[in-house]
Amino acid sequence: MWRSGTEPATARTDLKLRFLLSVLFLPFFALCTAGFALWAALAAPGDVPGAGTLTVFAVACGVLTLVAAVDLWVVVRRRRTEL
Repeated sequence: MWRSGTEPATARTDLKLRFLLSVLFLPFFALCTAGFALWAALAAPGDVPGAGTLTVFAVACGVLTLVAAVDLWVVVRRRRTEL
């Protein structure tokens, strides 16, 4: 692979920061997913925002929950093997 020569050859991500961010945002996004899903379920037909918009927010937060969970799993696995 071609390299420009300005980046370090052994660059590493900050696993402690990724762990902290995953631990903080995993429950936040999970609660947002549940909150938007509940709000969408209780929305009346004429409410603003509508049930469709709230469902999109719930799905987006669900995807972010999965991303945070996978990142947390990767960080924990890497920390076990590297430390």
